[in-house]
Amino acid sequence: MQTQLKIKLATFMFLQYFIWGSWYVSMGAYLSTLQFTGGQIGLAYGAFAIGAMISPFLVGLIADRYFATEKILAVLGIVGGAVLCALPQFGTFGGFYPALIFYCALYVPTLALGNSLSLHHLANPKADFPRVKMLSAVGWIAGLVALNALDGAESSVQFYLAGGASIVFGLFSLFLPHTPPMKTGADVSLGEILGLDALALLKKPSFAIFILCMFLICIPLYFYFVNLGIYLTELKWENMLVKTSFAQISDVVFFLLLPFFLKHFGYKKTIFVGIACWVARYFALSGSVDAGTYATALIFTAIFLHGACYDFLFIAGQLYVDDEANERTRGAAQGFIAFILWGVGAFVGTLLAGKVLAMHELETPVNGLAHDWAAIWQTPAWGAAAVLVIFLLFFKDPGKGKDREGAAT
Repeated sequence: MQTQLKIKLATFMFLQYFIWGSWYVSMGAYLSTLQFTGGQIGLAYGAFAIGAMISPFLVGLIADRYFATEKILAVLGIVGGAVLCALPQFGTFGGFYPALIFYCALYVPTLALGNSLSLHHLANPKADFPRVKMLSAVGWIAGLVALNALDGAESSVQFYLAGGASIVFGLFSLFLPHTPPMKTGADVSLGEILGLDALALLKKPSFAIFILCMFLICIPLYFYFVNLGIYLTELKWENMLVKTSFAQISDVVFFLLLPFFLKHFGYKKTIFVGIACWVARYFALSGSVDAGTYATALIFTAIFLHGACYDFLFIAGQLYVDDEANERTRGAAQGFIAFILWGVGAFVGTLLAGKVLAMHELETPVNGLAHDWAAIWQTPAWGAAAVLVIFLLFFKDPGKGKDREGAAT
C-alpha cells in the first residue's frame, strides 16, 4: 500500500511543479511581447506573493473544516486550469494582473495542502517525503522542456500548456488517498478555521526563531530568482533556460541526500548547511563578475548549489514544522510556513531585489554589463550570512523525543 501511495504522491508532485515550471520562468519574455513595462513585469512576478498572502485566509474558511483535502485540491486544480487558459485573453496589464493574482491564490494553497496530505499518509515521512518531493524537480524540468519543444517561451502557449496540466492535476487529485477534514465539530473557533491556531507554535522559542530565519532568508533568496536571468542576459548566455534548469538536476541529488542528513545530523545542522549554501551561492555569483575565464565555472557553481539551498532549507523546514505540529494543526502549520515563504517573504524579497537592481544601474555599460553585479550579489550574500549567525546562535534542535518513529534508514 505504501508503494502505491508513494507512486501517487510522486505523480502528484510531478504534475504540480510541471504547471509552475511551464509558465513562471518564461512569463517575463511573454509579457515583454505585450509591451508591458519592466515595473509591470516585476509586479506580475509579485502576484505569486500576493496570492500566497491571500490564499490561507480564503481557503482556510473551507480547508480542514468542510471538505476532504483531495477534493479541495481537485477544485483548485480544475478552476486554476481554466483561469490559466483565460490569461492570454487579457492583453492589458489592468486585466492580466488581477487575473494572475486570482490564479496564484488558487495555486499556492495546493503546495501546503499537498505537503500536509503527504505527511499525513506516509508511514516514514523523514525518509519518504524527500523522495516523493524529488519528483517536483523532475516536473519543473519537464515543464521547461515541454515549453521549449513547443517554442512557447515568448507566446501564450505557456499558459495553455500550464492550464491543461492543471486540469489533469485536478482530476488526478481525486485519486489521492481520502483525507477527511480534521477541524470538525461545534467547538471549532473562527481562529482555527482561518488556520490561526498554528500561531500557537510561536510560543516555542526555537520555532519562533525558525520562522524568523525563514522570513529573513527569503529576503536575500529572491535576489537569485529576480536577477539571475537579467545577469545572464547581459552576459549573453545562450540557451539560458536550459542551463539554469541544471538547478533542478541538483535538486534530485539533494532530495536523495536529505534523509541521510536528517538522520545523522538533525534539523539544525541540515538547515545550517542550507543557509550556508545560500551564502556561498551569492559570493560565487559576486566573484564571477571579474573572474575572467573562471566566471562560467562560478556561475554554474551557484546554479548547482540550488539543491542544497532549497532542499536542506525548505524541505527540511517543512518536515520540522510537521514534527512540531499535531494532527489538528498540521494543515494550518503548513499553510503558515507557505504564507511566510511564498507570501510575506517573497513580497519583501522581490521588492528589495528590484530596488537594489535599480540602485546599481550603471550610466555607461562596463564590459557589456549595465549593472554593478558584484555589488548586487554581495548584498544578499551578507544578508544570508547574517541570518546564518542568528540561526546558529538561537535555534535549538528538537529533542529526540520529537522525532517521528521510524526515522530515515
